[in-house]
Amino acid sequence: MTDGEQTAQTARNTQAHGVQDAAGNQGEASEAQTPQFEPLTVTYERLRHSTDPQELHEFARRPLPDRAKQAAFSRATALLEAVAGNQHTPLEDRVFLAETMPFPNVLVKLSEDPSPEVRRAVAANRNDKNWLVGRLTKDEVPEVRDEALRNPQTSWKMRMEGAQNPEVDAQTLDFLSRLGVELEPDAPRILSTMVRRGVALNPNAGAETIERLKEDPVPEVAKAAQRR
Repeated sequence: MTDGEQTAQTARNTQAHGVQDAAGNQGEASEAQTPQFEPLTVTYERLRHSTDPQELHEFARRPLPDRAKQAAFSRATALLEAVAGNQHTPLEDRVFLAETMPFPNVLVKLSEDPSPEVRRAVAANRNDKNWLVGRLTKDEVPEVRDEALRNPQTSWKMRMEGAQNPEVDAQTLDFLSRLGVELEPDAPRILSTMVRRGVALNPNAGAETIERLKEDPVPEVAKAAQRR
């Protein structure tokens, strides 16, 4: 092999080695850039115990995947439960979730939040199940109880108990006194009548509420108010 042929062969070998090395480096870089998939249980526990408010904030505000992507959607809602139950999640984010989430697993976590502001937001959420609102009508904080009693998802049993409870504020009693008449006119007549009568007999009902109930279309409600 002549000197010229040997030089050309060396150049070709060097070039081929360079291409192989570049391909290898690209493969390693691509592998390094590929995010490792974390199992749901691992991510859930990490978020549940996280002390990083920024990380928790980002999860709380992250848009949910399309419901058509069932696996991704289920994963996201499960992780929101972990975020909702973590007290390192900023208060404003917990209130945001309490106001906007329709998912029972998330709302149950938030209904047990030590902040009355968060529980009150849950109590006002119309996506609540009636049993959850019922629990909140028994809350130790009056503002939470009253908000729950105004929620349309509250059962008639809970409304009746609220109408009879002398610790319920006058504004909420006024709301209850309108059920079946001005509010929810298609409500069951017997049940709404019982609620209005309970308000009429409640010593905490305001004077204007009592005066209006004296004119109630149902005689037994009007008579109960007139006895006041």
